[in-house]
Amino acid sequence: MYKLMLADDEGIVRESLKFIVDKEFPGTFETFEAKTGRHVIELADEVRPDIAFMDIRMPGINGIDAMKEIRRTNPNIVFVIISAYDKFDYAKQALTLGVIDYINKPFDKGQIVAVLKKAMEEVDRVREQRKRELEIKEKLDSIVPIIENGLIQDLLSHEHFKENIEEYKRLLEIDEKYGLMLAIVSGEREPGGYMRGAVPASVKTQKNYETVLLVISDNFKCITGSVMGNKIPVLIPCAKSSLTPEEYQKIVDSANNAQQELSEALGIDFRIGIGPVKPLENMADSYSEALSILVKTKQTVAEAVDLPEGCEYDTDYPLKTEKALFDAIAQGDVARAQEQANLFFDWMEKSSGGAMSDICLKVLEFVLWGERLAYGNGGHVYHFMSRSEYLPEINSMKSYDELRLWFLSHIERAVNMINTANAAKTEDVAEKAKKYIDQNYKDDISLDDLSGMYDISPFYFSKVFKTQTGVTFTDYLTGVRVARARELLEGTNKSMKEICSEVGYSDPNYFSRIFKKHTGVTPTEYKEGRR
Repeated sequence: MYKLMLADDEGIVRESLKFIVDKEFPGTFETFEAKTGRHVIELADEVRPDIAFMDIRMPGINGIDAMKEIRRTNPNIVFVIISAYDKFDYAKQALTLGVIDYINKPFDKGQIVAVLKKAMEEVDRVREQRKRELEIKEKLDSIVPIIENGLIQDLLSHEHFKENIEEYKRLLEIDEKYGLMLAIVSGEREPGGYMRGAVPASVKTQKNYETVLLVISDNFKCITGSVMGNKIPVLIPCAKSSLTPEEYQKIVDSANNAQQELSEALGIDFRIGIGPVKPLENMADSYSEALSILVKTKQTVAEAVDLPEGCEYDTDYPLKTEKALFDAIAQGDVARAQEQANLFFDWMEKSSGGAMSDICLKVLEFVLWGERLAYGNGGHVYHFMSRSEYLPEINSMKSYDELRLWFLSHIERAVNMINTANAAKTEDVAEKAKKYIDQNYKDDISLDDLSGMYDISPFYFSKVFKTQTGVTFTDYLTGVRVARARELLEGTNKSMKEICSEVGYSDPNYFSRIFKKHTGVTPTEYKEGRR
């Protein structure tokens, strides 16, 4: 069905056109009539016609001006000019208005039929183009969350490649070089601010993820990651390395609004930590500080930039280098820890103005603090006498070079302690994941769900699982399901549909393909003994 507007000040012309249309195209057009320029514009606004036959000379507003006005609100309308005047007088203006043909009065039926077919083809072409555009947009809308989550996971993993980040930015049309992270945490809030009940909160947040995304996108111009345990990482790109007070306050206000809306929508508590602005490649640090501020404060919306340092420092004290050093230790980055330790030692030796004894004390302080981070990370037993040689060793040193080597070796030792403990933890994660799959293979288990249970990214979980088990998560799950299917085929009389369901597949055809891929035969052939 097409909407056709007939605009002419002569009633006999409109009636003639309508007669031809109804006779030659029965049931194809819904027609509307107008006889003045003003009426044409008002009618076009009301019914939004697909095709309009326009007379040039009408009372009041002329046809050309009316077409200009209509085109502003209906860019796809197809115009046909009908006029008793020479069409070349108006050709130049009409070309810019999308006029597809000119018909001089008096006209005959053949002319009207031909131009209507031409106009219908143009309307169909525009409709089909619009349909394709919507289909593409729909597909892109389904892909964008995957790309956004990939960017978040890469930025937080500390294992990203610069070219990967640049590709994500290109796909998501991100031009900014800086950003800050939000840590949105759900649970049951206790008086001290601690969020209890992470598992049920994670399940509820995952089930209502579309609602969560809608609330976040309504309040921030951002990139949102997937649910990780009871946490959601959110990236807010920033054009500059710092925000104005007004820009920052807007983020805080939006965070307060989002927190309230999320709590009301899901019926659980939410807290939001706001990390500091950093270069995009350092978003893991911003996210870590966003989480840290939630631990250190009781606020519903907590701002890492407001976290006091605890004391003031000399103006030339390399506080950033100190922080970077301990961040590297905590993250298990040996190379970066040694780089920052070297930089700090350079400052102590060349710029601090301190004596050898002052530097010795600072070196000992840093080593002890690094080891504290390592012990606090778990996986090691603390022995009270384990540092009994530290003081004698430092006091016996006569040169800065000797002291520097001692400092670097003990910093490296602290980092290695963290990495050893983390490796043990990831082994435990792989074993727990295998046990969970063995017990729950019937359920719909995804990589995102399983990694979220252990509060690590799907990318890192997948890497750890493959390293520790020798197979991918998907291959292991499929192997368990196929093994169980073989047992059921050999030892029961259950139907293929029942077996398919019992081993975690909803589609019998897909189950059959997977089974044949792993055994060389279909389930039916296997049951018949052709193995």
